[in-house]
This record gives sequence, structure tokens and C-alpha cells, in this order.
Amino acid sequence: MVIIESYRTAVFLCLITMICWGSWANTMKLSGKKWYFQLYYWDYSIGVLLFSLLLAFTMGSHGIAGRSFTADLSQAAFKNLGYAFLSGVIFNLANVLLVTVIDIAGMAIAFPIGVGLALVLGVISGYIIKPVGNPWILFGGLASIVLAIILDGLAYSKIPSTGQKSITKGIVLSICTGVFMGFFYPLLVNSISPTLIEPEAGKLTPYTAIVFFSTGLLASSFLWNYYLMRKPLTGPVISGREYFRGSGKDHLIGILGGLIWCLGFSLMTLAADKAGTAISYGLGQGATMVAVLWGVLVWKEFKLAPRSVNKYLVAMFFLYLLGLSLIIVARQY
Repeated sequence: MVIIESYRTAVFLCLITMICWGSWANTMKLSGKKWYFQLYYWDYSIGVLLFSLLLAFTMGSHGIAGRSFTADLSQAAFKNLGYAFLSGVIFNLANVLLVTVIDIAGMAIAFPIGVGLALVLGVISGYIIKPVGNPWILFGGLASIVLAIILDGLAYSKIPSTGQKSITKGIVLSICTGVFMGFFYPLLVNSISPTLIEPEAGKLTPYTAIVFFSTGLLASSFLWNYYLMRKPLTGPVISGREYFRGSGKDHLIGILGGLIWCLGFSLMTLAADKAGTAISYGLGQGATMVAVLWGVLVWKEFKLAPRSVNKYLVAMFFLYLLGLSLIIVARQY
């Protein structure tokens, strides 16, 4: 299998993760208001699994190090397959809440609060599992990101058109998203071998873990996403028959969103071998800045806010950049 051999390469891949994770939700925006996000989500889930299988049978099956995907699968302990599958189930609960918040409040609020909180929780739990990097610098970076999350919440509360009820719902759902999303990754990491050149018996390579994670994501969509179709937090009740009335373009956009997301997730998981779990996850979740740029500059999600909001947004970007910079250099000390 192909493995990452240097810290610089690992950081570069995490930066690609930032772009992928900050951009995939644009496909949901492009799908249009008539194609409800619950319908989009079925194709997104399929796209995630398709990319994980493609990666497993290419990069995960070729190379001189480690085990190939099929060899790894044949020796894997059932509990580790279960950890990877369960991590996909937990992540999926967070993600369906995330797309709900995007639908209610937009990318510029869903990502900073939901994904930002997940970043903080994920880095802390990741550092406990694999303590790589200077803790003072690492957690100083997290403190900066927490301040950025608070500023984004303040900026969102200044939008007059949403109403207090919508503001409260968006923030509460974002917090729930962050809590669930912050704890799925340690489960996945627990299933992966700590060494990849000669993987530990019974443990998984990242490629196998990603496939079972993606399987858990798709399988649990029949629970989480179907529930939101029948008991939506926003919008009308949706029938399953409506999915089959979508155009080829509708379905392809959703699959593309899943492919983009899984590309970022896969690169981050592979990078963790050299960068450490906390740093790779923290950098990947820096996708928040990318998502906010899309939300503010392209989708104009703050166009109705007063000009005073700009100072909150500028300060938020600065604090996020500072936090991510500290997370990067934490590995060097």
C-alpha cells in the first residue's frame, strides 16, 4: 500500500483536506432548493463509499510497504472492523445535523460553530490517544479557534432576517453537530495500526478502516437521514419516492459531494501516520475558513447583516489562521 513518508507531505495533504472539506457543501448548494438536502444526502453517502472502495483497490493495494487491502481485510479482528463501522455511524449523525444547519443558516455558521467545536474536541481526544506535538503550543492554537467560534456566533446573531428562533435553532444544532463530530475520529484511530510499514496483526490499515467507516456512514443513512425525511427539522415531510424522481444531474451532484469529502478524509487519515492524529485532524478541520469564504463571498450569507459584522468576521479569520498556524508548528517542538 502507499504510505506517507514525511511530515511536510503530511501537512500538504492536510491542506488539501481543508479545501475538500470546506468545499464539498457547495454541491449541496448547487443542487437547488427543489432538491431537498435529505434527497441529496443519499447520493452523497453513495459517493463516499464509492471513493473509499476506489482508493482501497488502487493506493491501498499497491506499493512495497504494509498489507494490501484484501490481505488486510482477511486478517482484521472483528472488533476493529466494528470500531471503524461505528465511527462512520457516529460521524453520519453529526453530518446530517451539519447539512440541516447549512440548510437553515448557511455554510458560514454551520462550519465555524459545528466543525470548529469538532476540531477542538477531536484534537484533545486525538492528543490523548497519540500525544504528538508541544501541548502548550497545540492547546494555545485551540484556544484561538474557540475565540473564533464565539465571534462567528456573535456575527450570525446580528443578521436581522433570521429571527431569534432561527438563530437559536442554528446555534443549538451546530453545537450538537460539533459534539458528535468531535468523538467519531478516536474510534476510527483505535482501529488502525499504529505502524503502517509493518502493520500490527488484527489492526487495520487506513484504507480498510476508511472502507468500513464509509459502509457505516451509508448504512446509518437509512436510520438518520430517513428519520429526517419523515420528521424534518426544517422543510416538509419527504417521501422516499421523490428520490427516484430526481434527474441524473441531481444524483451526480450528490455523488460528487461525497467523492470530494472522502478524498479529504482519506488524505487526512493517511497523513496522521507522520503528523500525528491531533495535528492532522486539527488541520483538516481548518476547512471552516474555506467554508466561510464560500459562504460570505459566493453565497452572500451575511449580505443582510449590518456592516459592524465585518469586524467580527475579520477577527474570526485572523484567530482561525493563528490557531491553525500554532497547530502546524506544535509538531516541531
